[in-house]
Amino acid sequence: MAGRVQDRLVDAVYGLGWAGVKKLPEPAAVALGRRIADYAWKKRGKSVLRLESNLARVVPDAGPERLRELSKAGMRSYMRYWMESFRLPTMETSRFGQDVQMKDEHVLREALASGRGVVVALPHLANWDLAGAWAVGHLGVPFTTVAERLKPETLFDRFVAYRESLGMEVLPHTGGAAFGTLARRLRSGGLVCLVADRDLSASGVEVDFFGSTARMPAGPALLAQQTGAVLLPATLYYGDTPKMYGRIHPEVAVPQAGTRTEKTTAMTQAVADAFASGISEHPEDWHMLQRLWLDDLEERAQ
Repeated sequence: MAGRVQDRLVDAVYGLGWAGVKKLPEPAAVALGRRIADYAWKKRGKSVLRLESNLARVVPDAGPERLRELSKAGMRSYMRYWMESFRLPTMETSRFGQDVQMKDEHVLREALASGRGVVVALPHLANWDLAGAWAVGHLGVPFTTVAERLKPETLFDRFVAYRESLGMEVLPHTGGAAFGTLARRLRSGGLVCLVADRDLSASGVEVDFFGSTARMPAGPALLAQQTGAVLLPATLYYGDTPKMYGRIHPEVAVPQAGTRTEKTTAMTQAVADAFASGISEHPEDWHMLQRLWLDDLEERAQ
């Protein structure tokens, strides 16, 4: 009973966010997000402390004061993501080309024009939903993605409906059908976008990430191998203006030699390296408020 009540409460809070924030004038939504972020940061809860712990690995020479500055900026960036996301369905698609500036956009356009299909792998940097809306609204390219099933189910349904309203095809992460559907979309020359900097499952690939071992999803590399699709890492960041910026990194090619496992490991490490380059340049925009590195997970299990 208590669990069902909590689920209904969580769903109601998110529902209020979608219903209320998108009706606010943009400056009011920005100010609200900053107030919520600063309040959460001052509370010094588990998520804020975990964010600081993660940032300490990204910026190893940062002292306590610098880490607190980064975590405060990180919480503001995280709440900016939510305020923007709540408002995305009400934005004119013509704005996406103005509000998002993507360096080396031509790399993505050329890959799409090749007809091979494209897998774009992103970390939890800045606003990946806005990047998706940019792909649909600015490039005119619909795409398929995968979303983790949330509890309650009604909340997951809200997320799916929201993302589909932006022009995305959303597949649930659970179940074995998602990979096959993604492969079919790629073989037909389509675009697949996957957030791919955290995988705690047994199938995750171990990579060196900022000097320690983490697991990242094998999916992007496996899809590229199986379908011949182009695998492109992408990183995002916020600037001093309302715009969001990003970069399309060079293709991660399938190695010519090695077993399937060896190829998958090498490709996933290359994706991780691209992620690390973007995160190290803009650590305050990396929204990783959970444990990621294996030694942190082992510490929790003890």
